[in-house]
Amino acid sequence: MQKLSFRDIILLGMTNFVLYVGAGNIIFPPYLGMCTGTEVISSAIGFIITGVGLPVIAAIALANKVGSLTLITLPIGLKGGIVAAVICYLCIGPLNAIPRTTTVAYEMGAAPYMGEDNLLIYSVIYYVIAALFALYPTKILDTVGRFLSPVKIGALLVLCVAGVIFSPSAPIDPVEPYRSQAFSEGIINGYLTLDTLASLAFGIVIVNAIRSRGVTERKRITKYAIISGSMAGIGFIVIYVSLFKLGVTAHVLAPEAENGATVLRAFVNYAFGTGGNIFLSLLITIVCLVTAIGLICACSAYFSSITPIRYRAYVFAIAIFSCVISNLGLTELIRISTPLLMTVYPMFVVLVFTSFVARRFNNPRFVIAPVALLSLAFGLVDGFKTAGISLLPPSVTTLLPLSDAYLAWLLPSLVLLIILALYDHFLNPRYELEDEYLKEHPEEIQQS
Repeated sequence: MQKLSFRDIILLGMTNFVLYVGAGNIIFPPYLGMCTGTEVISSAIGFIITGVGLPVIAAIALANKVGSLTLITLPIGLKGGIVAAVICYLCIGPLNAIPRTTTVAYEMGAAPYMGEDNLLIYSVIYYVIAALFALYPTKILDTVGRFLSPVKIGALLVLCVAGVIFSPSAPIDPVEPYRSQAFSEGIINGYLTLDTLASLAFGIVIVNAIRSRGVTERKRITKYAIISGSMAGIGFIVIYVSLFKLGVTAHVLAPEAENGATVLRAFVNYAFGTGGNIFLSLLITIVCLVTAIGLICACSAYFSSITPIRYRAYVFAIAIFSCVISNLGLTELIRISTPLLMTVYPMFVVLVFTSFVARRFNNPRFVIAPVALLSLAFGLVDGFKTAGISLLPPSVTTLLPLSDAYLAWLLPSLVLLIILALYDHFLNPRYELEDEYLKEHPEEIQQS
């Protein structure tokens, strides 16, 4: 019975951590910390809930299904599950997260040396490198875990230590809209890291990395995936606390900053002088490139599993498409993606949490599908709200509990879940949804 060595477990945890830590993880906390000022604790709690708690739980849920997103989305039907999975992979892939890594790496790392008008040249070089690494997904533990992970983690530790040690100024009073919405802004920015959706995608990469070491038993794969996800979660908290501290005391350095990239650039220049810009350039480039590699691997693996098109063809297609989209620029990408993410996140949260108890229901589809649909409806309201459009009258919105925190979907979904679960328990006949699916698709566990 094959086991991972202690060294392999450490490498796996490092790989999991560095695959997650990308552009959003670095740029959102400093800016949020600066804007919320004396209310930073509220915003940090909201951010950690959606930026750490949900991703770790999602990673555990996926590990429990041996890396199979299909088994998590199964209660909403095969076709519905495919649609949900495609949306997930597009969000964390070529439509948003992958191009965002490029724009952040360019604006923070390359623009000071290449100029502001050379994003196209930079992005072409960037995606050639990312595609070359992504062509060999079974080697990801070696390429990322042994080479890129230590460099990335070391650079992040230097930045975090500097953020804790240096305090250029005292925290300011929160600015609007952060003054009255510190917690909800933390919730939103935690969503924008995309880590919960990334957990549902990286599971394939991590499970394949474990299997590449000869581990085939389902329980052991789940165990090692949970360990690596927990290690990543601890790393998240350390990084975020340090970056919030950095941002909350950096107002004097970048009072007119409009994003976290500007805050970080000003702080690094303050803390490290002229050499700081070179350090920041290397840090951001490595952080973003590693994340792009992992995302291209995950997206290519999934799309090749549901179509007859080969994995390598998807690697090149995703790299080319992401290269094109990245040239829209960082600000435009964030503006377009926020409403979409606020719309779909509640549904994925419902699917993740109910995956732990789905087998306890007589008919999981009867219970979970309506709850997921209801959460999606409320998510649509929140999505339009972030775009400045109100689907519901203000008199109705104010009656919804937790609406200000963009969590109006939570209590209605919970109430509906309880009602349907009680009905299911007493009136529905037993139907093993997952077992029936695996009987019809025995290849799912082997190929997930």
